[in-house]
Amino acid sequence: MDGQTVELLKNQMRVAWEGLNTSLEGITDQEFYWEPVPNCWTVHQDDLGNWVIDYAEPEPEPPPFTTIGWRLVHTAACKWMYYEYAFGPGKLSWDDLEIPHTAEGAKIWLEAGYQKIKSAIEKLSDEDLATPRKTNWGDEWPTWRIFWAMIYHDLHHGAEISCLRDLYEAKKVE
Repeated sequence: MDGQTVELLKNQMRVAWEGLNTSLEGITDQEFYWEPVPNCWTVHQDDLGNWVIDYAEPEPEPPPFTTIGWRLVHTAACKWMYYEYAFGPGKLSWDDLEIPHTAEGAKIWLEAGYQKIKSAIEKLSDEDLATPRKTNWGDEWPTWRIFWAMIYHDLHHGAEISCLRDLYEAKKVE
């Protein structure tokens, strides 16, 4: 595998991204905001008129169910934050993020975040993968782990979104 680890990560990142991106084809704002159960965490305006996603620290037990919109925006926001701290100036906070509030806006934001992460891996060699990188919560991870987290997010949340979209369609037929 010598000299091929970055290529493997690039390939896995591309495959995970394609799966997530495909799962979002044709998504509507109705799906984005659909609450399959009561009291979902979602995307909404706060008291000041800013768009936000629900979040609590520590996370409630059990954690609330989340809408497709929440999952989509969360996945995009994480791309922006991981990039910011691992490869950027490390100054952005969650409150600085301009949260999109439409399905199309969230897809565009997700794509832009993916392109940032992709541009970062394009500049790396296998030797760079062990280099410690900052996270937004202050830990340092080896570079490879930053990309693995993004791959995992795309696979995990992409599967959830796909399943919820299937359920949404099934509910429409009833």
